[in-house]
This record gives sequence, C-alpha cells and structure tokens, in this order.
Amino acid sequence: MRIRLPFAGIFFLLLLLAGYAGLSSLQLGDIVNDKILHFVTFFLLTVAFYWIVDTSRRRTMNMALAVCTGGLGVGSEVLQALLPDNGRVFDALDIVANILGSLAALGLCSWYHKRMLDRKRNRKYAAVPGEEDHGDEVLADTSVVDIELGEGVGGQSTVLHDGANGKVVGTFPSAKPLTSPADVPTQSTAAGAATSSTAARGTTLEEELDNWDENAEDTWDADDTGDIGEGSGTAKKRTD
Repeated sequence: MRIRLPFAGIFFLLLLLAGYAGLSSLQLGDIVNDKILHFVTFFLLTVAFYWIVDTSRRRTMNMALAVCTGGLGVGSEVLQALLPDNGRVFDALDIVANILGSLAALGLCSWYHKRMLDRKRNRKYAAVPGEEDHGDEVLADTSVVDIELGEGVGGQSTVLHDGANGKVVGTFPSAKPLTSPADVPTQSTAAGAATSSTAARGTTLEEELDNWDENAEDTWDADDTGDIGEGSGTAKKRTD
C-alpha cells in the first residue's frame, strides 16, 4: 500500500480552501447557490481522497465513506454551527448536499477503479489457444509463460485459471529445448542408435533373406527329420 503524493497534495489544498470558505465569515451564497457549492466541494474532495491510497477497491471505498462522507460531510456542518461569530447556522440541507456530492464521486470513482482493474486483468491473462468452451473460459497466466511467443519455454509449466472464479484448474509442462549443440543428435549417433535397436529386437525375416548364402550348409536339416528316423537314410516300414 503506497501513497499517491499528487492526489494527497490536491486533497489537502482543496480541504484548506473548503475549510476557509465554510468556517470563516466569507459568504459565497450571493455568487452561487449554497447547496450546489456544497455538492461540488464534496464531490471534488471525495475524488481526490479516493485516489490517495493505492490499495484494494473495497478498502478505498470504506476509507472514503468514513473520512469524506461521514467525517467531513456531517462533521463540518456540526463544527460550523459550534463556532461562534461566523454568521452561519446549522442547516440539514447542507449535510444532504455534502453526502450526495460525496456519494456521487464515490460511485464514479468506484466504477472507474473496477474498469481499470478489469483492463489490467485482461492484459495479464489471455485465453488458451484451441479452447472452444466460451461459457466457462479457461485462462492461461501469461506472467508464468507465453507459449505463443516462446517466452519461458523450459522447465516451467503453464498455470491454468478458471475464468469464472479465478481458481487454478491445472498445469501442463512445456517442452524442454535443445540448449546446446551437444544435445542435437548427429547422423552417426542416429545410425548407431538404430543399429543397437535392431540388434536388441533380433533379426527379422527380410534381413535373413537378404543375408542368406545358398552355398552355406543348412543347419536345420539335421533337426527337421519328420518321419525319417534319426541317423537312418531309409524310411520306417509299417508292421501293422
């Protein structure tokens, strides 16, 4: 929470001018309507006070209601009636004008503050590409990683937010980049890997046919005897 010094300076300057005009014997009712003057004065005071403290919208509204609408709007008229020899009397309509001017400024500032926060939130979050469900839109936090622009691609992950309630609904990892030339596979490395993979899974039928030598001795003749007896060149005769 920080203080915006320009708005603080404007507020205290307006407060000094309003205090001098309201608590002194200066009469401005002949120049402008007294109720309009009260309305405009507290409208400006509330606008300046609203933007002094950089904090949440709810906290700013509560502070402005307590200080400007309640404290200055009502308290100034009570103090004005208690001061002697200033030629002013207590008027409830002045309090009404003060409150209306302060509430009008508070409503305008609150609306603009909400609009400003929405615009900032829209710049911070972008829709995930390829998402079709617009009723329950899922948003990606671009402050973590921007996939489309290639920012932060590495060991990070994209955080997904539910657009309806702002909750984190899941993450998915980003692909690991090739950070050095040593990570890029060369042709010899790829060929060696392919050979190792082939040896690991055994020789296929096509490879055996390509490497077959017709002059080599067949190793399966001794085992594939069928109905011929082992070690005999004649067929067995049936005795039954």
